[in-house]
Amino acid sequence: MAEHTLNNHEAVAPQVYSFLRRDIVAAKLMPGRRLSEKEVSERLGVSRQPVREAFIKLVEDGLVEIRPQRGTFVRKISVKAVKDSRFVREAIELAIIDEIKDRFPEGFRGRQRAIIGRQREAATRNDLEAFFIEDEGFHRSFAEAADRDHAWTVIENEKAQWDRVRFLTMPKVSPMPHLARQHECIVEALEQGLWEEAKSALRLHLREALATLPMVASEWPNLFEE
Repeated sequence: MAEHTLNNHEAVAPQVYSFLRRDIVAAKLMPGRRLSEKEVSERLGVSRQPVREAFIKLVEDGLVEIRPQRGTFVRKISVKAVKDSRFVREAIELAIIDEIKDRFPEGFRGRQRAIIGRQREAATRNDLEAFFIEDEGFHRSFAEAADRDHAWTVIENEKAQWDRVRFLTMPKVSPMPHLARQHECIVEALEQGLWEEAKSALRLHLREALATLPMVASEWPNLFEE
């Protein structure tokens, strides 16, 4: 588990949940790893109650499983959940593109270009986590532009397993510069008012992880469940 610092002005349990979720998604806590309430509470300097609450939320997300008489473990990546996540996400994000074409917010293109620039910088540093944060910002900004914040919340709740695959594929199968270029293709189409081309570029981008899933599952079979 990576080192994390708690914010004393915020509720503890949601922070513990966020820390653990981030570490699971980034493969810092690998599938099959046993999680100990005692170990997590001692490392973060909190009582066991917020850790227990975080574990329950992670079970609901499909990231953790409780095995009777054995303990709590990081769950393997569900192939079906990855496919379901892609389906939901693609449907929502394509619908959002249709909405923003009639109310394109001022400065949106500039913000997108800035995000892509920061992604390229992260790629130069080989900083996967920084790149991932910018990637989240890129996709979330479309929902914000369409005033569909709840739509992004739905995506965020659905895509945990998807994100785990993306962290595995980015170093080799889907390198960061390649993904940044895909973002750029989406923005270029939007700048030219080519809405269907923008949607096609977005669809191709969102299906990247799905296309590489068999290769990744074959390379790391112990990390996946059918």
